[in-house]
Amino acid sequence: MAGHSQFKNIMHRKGAQDAKRARVFAKLIREITVSARQGLPDPASNPRLRSAVQAARVANMTKDTIDRAIKKASGAAGGEDYVEVRYEGYGPAGVAVIVETLTDNRNRTASDIRSAFSKYGGALGETGSVSFQFDRNGVVRYPAAVADADTMLEAAIEAGAADVESGEEGHEIRTAVEDLFAVRDALEEKFGPAESARLEWRPNVSVELDEEKARSVLKLIDVLDDHDDVQAVTANFEVPEAVLAKLSAE
Repeated sequence: MAGHSQFKNIMHRKGAQDAKRARVFAKLIREITVSARQGLPDPASNPRLRSAVQAARVANMTKDTIDRAIKKASGAAGGEDYVEVRYEGYGPAGVAVIVETLTDNRNRTASDIRSAFSKYGGALGETGSVSFQFDRNGVVRYPAAVADADTMLEAAIEAGAADVESGEEGHEIRTAVEDLFAVRDALEEKFGPAESARLEWRPNVSVELDEEKARSVLKLIDVLDDHDDVQAVTANFEVPEAVLAKLSAE
């Protein structure tokens, strides 16, 4: 495993799940809000909103909470006005980090993100300073139980996907950016709703970290990921399984 997925696996083993759940819900509601404002407030006619709603359902958000978020976003008052801002920088050991945010206060968010990088051994850079080390892909995920690897591969190719990885943890279908929602819709006709369907940054070059450097990088990502305005953090690092196991036990 590489990059932020390792960090997520570590975090799933830690405590404070109630606080984590509250932060996850807040971020999901923010994505629903932005998605509803950028298109129609009907998930069936708004591909991004449909993905946001499905992600909320996977996280066990109630239908009433989802409906309230859509209604608030599409109302006359509308609530907060969020904008998408991407930050890029380097963490400890030269690890490249991309931070995707939805914020109603650019100055506050920029200051907080810059402070986090500085405090934990990194440096915030200009937009484009590290993104060349990543590729932008659509990613559709399904649990392993929906189909065997061959069946999923055949369906994904027919749907227009670029690549598929299948394993015990599930199926990960990668697409070109512009094909994400078309591939998702085709697969949903065969397998039902996906666990998630979204655009992601994937590193095309990685830095392998020892225990000390991994601990520093994970601390930075932890702080960034917990920020209310941050929707996703991606970094181009790899951690050996033995080191990961040791950090997970701490």
